[in-house]
Amino acid sequence: PVTTIDFVIPVNSNVQLKIYNAAGKEVKVIINKQMSKGNYSVTFDGTELSSGVYFCKIIAGDFTSVKKMVMIK
Repeated sequence: PVTTIDFVIPVNSNVQLKIYNAAGKEVKVIINKQMSKGNYSVTFDGTELSSGVYFCKIIAGDFTSVKKMVMIK
């Protein structure tokens, strides 16, 4: 239930990286802060979450991306 999330910030901006369950409820905030441009890696520990489908959403300035994740324990 632990994985690494890699991402690139092209310009300095406020970055939000959040995990949502399949119902759309926010279950974990990984990052919510101002960050400088560059390459980053964060570790997501989903030990306290149950098996199922989750979504990882990143917002950085005008950029937004959502990726599907499957938690298998």
